[in-house]
Amino acid sequence: MPGLLTETTLSAADRCDRCGAGARVRAVLESGGELLFCRHHANEHQDRLQQMNATIVVDADADAVA
Repeated sequence: MPGLLTETTLSAADRCDRCGAGARVRAVLESGGELLFCRHHANEHQDRLQQMNATIVVDADADAVA
């Protein structure tokens, strides 16, 4: 089904759209697009994403230390 987000878990292959660091946050836009951010850039763009009514999903393992 188009536009249906079926996988919300971020993997090591997912990279921040701004800097290329490991993605920890997925922002799903009302238009159906999505953006991936590291924590730094997610914090930087949080206000604008909320204004756009984006659904923000933070990786559950983002605080885990390897």
